Amino acid sequence: MQLCYYRGVGEFRASDWVSAPAALLDQMSGVTCTAGITQIGRLLTHALGAGSINQPVRALVFVGDACEEPEDELLSLAGQCGLRKLPLFIFQEGRDERAHVTFKNMAKLSGGATIPFDIDSARRLRGLLAAVARFARGGITALQKSRTPEDTLLLEQLKRSP
Repeated sequence: MQLCYYRGVGEFRASDWVSAPAALLDQMSGVTCTAGITQIGRLLTHALGAGSINQPVRALVFVGDACEEPEDELLSLAGQCGLRKLPLFIFQEGRDERAHVTFKNMAKLSGGATIPFDIDSARRLRGLLAAVARFARGGITALQKSRTPEDTLLLEQLKRSP
C-alpha cells in the first residue's frame, strides 16, 4: 500500500510502500488539509507509473469531494488504468454533481466502482478498504467468497461496470 495525497497549489506526495495497515494509518494520521485545486490527473499518472511487471499496482482508492480538472483528460487516464487492469475505487464525499458524473465515468472506464462517502461511511471505511484489498489480491472471486456487506456493495458496483 502507498499513501498519496495532494493539497494546496501543486503539492503532491507519495509515501514509501508499506504492507502493514498500522504503518499506513500512521502515515494517514500525519496528513493535514490545505485548500487548493484538485490534482487527480497527477495521482492517476503516478499510479500508472508505479509498481512493476512483477508487482503491479492492482487497485487505486481515491477519496475526494470535487473535480476541477478537464473531464476528458481524467477519462483518458482512467481508460489507461482500465487497459492496465488498474481499477479505480472512488469514494465521493459530498454531493457535487459534476464530480459525481466524472468519478462514475472514471470508475467505469477503469473497471472499478464509485461509492458515496459521508459521515456514516467513515465507520465503514475499514471494511470498504478491506474489500478493495481482497479484490486486489483475488479479484471478484475473493469478494464472492468473503460476503461481508462491504464486499457485497463492491460486487454490486462492479457488476454495473462493463
